[in-house]
Amino acid sequence: MTGTATARPVPVTGDSFRDALARHAAGVVVVTSRHEAGPPAGLTATSFTSVSLDPPLVAFYVARTSTTFPELRRAATFAVNVLGHDQAEVAARFAARGVDRFGGGTRWTAGAGGEPLLDGAAVRLRCDWHTVQGLGDHLLVVGRVIGVEIGAVEHPLLYHRGRFGRFAA
Repeated sequence: MTGTATARPVPVTGDSFRDALARHAAGVVVVTSRHEAGPPAGLTATSFTSVSLDPPLVAFYVARTSTTFPELRRAATFAVNVLGHDQAEVAARFAARGVDRFGGGTRWTAGAGGEPLLDGAAVRLRCDWHTVQGLGDHLLVVGRVIGVEIGAVEHPLLYHRGRFGRFAA
């Protein structure tokens, strides 16, 4: 064995579980949608993952207590905007409560289904709703990818130990 760090068991509590998972770096996405002529809605998620290639499925989790998710769900489609390394302010804005998430310089264009596609994102995925399932205190949301746009930004925004950062090989 190499290294000097040793692991020690601790009781599983909300705090120890949160601390353990904070040590896992995660990509940052903003999920957006727009119901017909209504205002756009969006939220930040760090639980985004691929699910399947055939059919093309992606997933994220959202708290059952989210006040934004019901607005997202009203739309027929949604977008997953994989944020670029320079979009920490966008991630923070879409994670904050009581702010105009689409104000403050948020630039976007409407996708084919009206879903907001954020400017500067590393990747933008347009999705149909596939599955929404309750798991514990969160909802698992699975979308079927119906459109892919690859942006010019190659490095994603990461979230680790409560802070946003960038990838360095």
